[in-house]
Amino acid sequence: MVDRRILVAPSLLACDFGRLAEEVKKVEEAGADWLHIDVMDGHFVPNLTMGPVIVEAIRRVSHLPLDVHLMIDHPEAYITPFVDAGAHYLTVHVEAEGLRNEALLRKTLGEIRTSGARVGLSLRPRTIADAMKPFLEELDLLLVMTVEPGFGGQSFLPEVVPKVQQLRTWFSGNLSVDGGINADTGRQCRQAGANIFVVGTYVFRSTSYKDAIQSLRGPA
Repeated sequence: MVDRRILVAPSLLACDFGRLAEEVKKVEEAGADWLHIDVMDGHFVPNLTMGPVIVEAIRRVSHLPLDVHLMIDHPEAYITPFVDAGAHYLTVHVEAEGLRNEALLRKTLGEIRTSGARVGLSLRPRTIADAMKPFLEELDLLLVMTVEPGFGGQSFLPEVVPKVQQLRTWFSGNLSVDGGINADTGRQCRQAGANIFVVGTYVFRSTSYKDAIQSLRGPA
């Protein structure tokens, strides 16, 4: 039986980087299931963020699974550094420049598996669900972007919800949504079949991390 527990993965992109270790501890104590780490290269998306050194630092202060999202053009070159740093899940984009043909993408997914990490694949809001179909059997995690990737704090794109619903009919594993997630948009995605919620500003700008995280789980 597939375990589809509701999991909440706070996105550390939205936390106070000056108090990173403290923020990690706070969300862990508030009930977070995973920690989501966004890696950006300034090419695939117009922003630069964390590298393996930061992942390694987070690993030292938390025992939660690290969900590392590679929003970079050539993720194939960084599998080993991120796994060695402590990534439990490594997610690449179907649209990445270095993975533009099926053979290269399949090879990269295989390398992630061989490295010892769980395998994730993500798609942008404008990418059709069918782009994921050839790879679903190779995945542990499917990540649907519900905003355009690159910056935190964006508004949820409701037109992505039917895509989540379609992907759930094909994929029985962990289905994650990322971008503009709060109690209301989380409910929409949960009803569409998502079971993992990547959440940034909704948690880190809240007065109670615990209440914000609990609100994403839905009715008890």
